[in-house]
Amino acid sequence: MAVIYKKLGEIADISSGGTPKRTNPAYWKNGNIPWVKISDIKGKYLEKTEEFITEEGLNNSSAKLFKKGTLLYTIFATIGECAILNIDASTNQAIAGINVKSEKVLNEYLYYFLKSIKNTVVNTGRGVAQNNINLSILKNIDVPLPEIEVQNRIINLLNKSNELVKKCKAQIEALDQLTQSVFLEMFGDPYKNPKNWPVGTIKDITLKTQYGTSKKASENKGKYPILRMGNITYNGFLDFNDMKYIDLDDSEAEKYLVHKGDLLFNRTNSKELVGKTAVYREELPMAYAGYLVKLVPNEKANSEFISGFLNSKYGKTLLYSMAKNIVGMANINAEELKRIKIYIPPRDLQDKFASIISNILERRELLNKGLKLLEENYNSLMQRAFKGELFTEEKVSNL
Repeated sequence: MAVIYKKLGEIADISSGGTPKRTNPAYWKNGNIPWVKISDIKGKYLEKTEEFITEEGLNNSSAKLFKKGTLLYTIFATIGECAILNIDASTNQAIAGINVKSEKVLNEYLYYFLKSIKNTVVNTGRGVAQNNINLSILKNIDVPLPEIEVQNRIINLLNKSNELVKKCKAQIEALDQLTQSVFLEMFGDPYKNPKNWPVGTIKDITLKTQYGTSKKASENKGKYPILRMGNITYNGFLDFNDMKYIDLDDSEAEKYLVHKGDLLFNRTNSKELVGKTAVYREELPMAYAGYLVKLVPNEKANSEFISGFLNSKYGKTLLYSMAKNIVGMANINAEELKRIKIYIPPRDLQDKFASIISNILERRELLNKGLKLLEENYNSLMQRAFKGELFTEEKVSNL
């Protein structure tokens, strides 16, 4: 028996949310209605939001109250993220609410199907100033509808695969937290300096700083990969996805290449992200772009210690308070970075810390390789499930 296809708009009611006027405090102050933004969507189920609106704000805007169980789907800027509401909530206009009205489709099945076609939907939304898809495009998506028993089999399989991915991510997150715990145990809280280390400034432990190159990079041509602000993660690692390339002559290479053991600092970004810091640990040098600062430590410090300090809770809070907003972006320049006060433990203790971090990173790398395989398997299962390659109704009936 062939699988039936239905338009998403035939099996679900779909509408987008809205944003009450920010200038009217009556719409926001002491609000108790959860209001979902794209940044709130972080997993399969959504249970909390950063912001809330009032009943008055809901009634005097295009915002709508979506019931628990509604599927949320992002349609503007960041396209194709989805989650199932575990609470009643409203959303902004970048998110559509999908309420299944057909008894022939299960919510979780539709969730996984929409996850499986994310790349296709994203490509549909490209080519405009801000990536987006309208509700008409969403409503016209063809959804395969096998029998409920088959849908349940697909849900159970993908749940198990997704759970393995989540557990691996949790292990990596635990190692990241261990890094901070080791820093605090060895050096003490930077705010209190309980071990009474000598206090100086980052300038006192710096040999030199250098801004990155402003040369235009290419998608695939150039001698050197170039690191940009998006390649530094918030928690202090380098992400080598989405690399571009650049050519540098000898004099430029001397200034604009980062080498193993150097520190990279993101001097310009949004206020929340400015100050992202990571140690460059690769054997081969790479170029780095103008929104980054390269810091080379002197004999009093190593980059792992400085990175641990700036990535600590204290460091993040300090950098956030220092960031100056300039035309929609925030900035901390190299001189301001060097004026930051920092305790300076003995170099041999810093080196011991760096050695421990190296061991943690080896374990993290193994977990990341495992995570990549688990995610590949999960994505493969999703694609095969909705192509009908995993379960057929004939197979299910014979079980």
